[in-house]
Amino acid sequence: MPTQQKLIGRREFACLPDFDIEWIEAKIDTGAYTSALHCSYIEFINKNGISSVSFKLLDEDHPQFNDILFTANVHKIKKVKSSNGVIQQRYIIRTRVMLNGRELLTEFSLTDRSAMRYPLLIGRKTLKGNFIVDVERIHIGGNPYQSNL
Repeated sequence: MPTQQKLIGRREFACLPDFDIEWIEAKIDTGAYTSALHCSYIEFINKNGISSVSFKLLDEDHPQFNDILFTANVHKIKKVKSSNGVIQQRYIIRTRVMLNGRELLTEFSLTDRSAMRYPLLIGRKTLKGNFIVDVERIHIGGNPYQSNL
């Protein structure tokens, strides 16, 4: 049975439960195919034929930076054209993301997004079949930093 699509805005708060990251603002980008996650440290590891990557989420300037070195299996390595037109080779991992009450296993490319306003970008591959984007609205799923009082 098909899943009913949920309405989201051009920016939403998301959670990354596998990395203990709650309520990080994400840019919803229908122009990007792959979702992207800001990392300040990325190192490829090949041990006993198993490809993995170690990384730190966010960077020291971000309020949710926790200085934890995470490790994840590399799902694939892909060439991605960045927003400035430069083609980069990126490591793609799979992890859970929670967005407007829906939890999805999603592919994220790991990259330095320090020059970008939002550390988390949700692309078409995650959106397709799951969400409809209303570009005139933001935070349809709620804003945990604003009181409803």
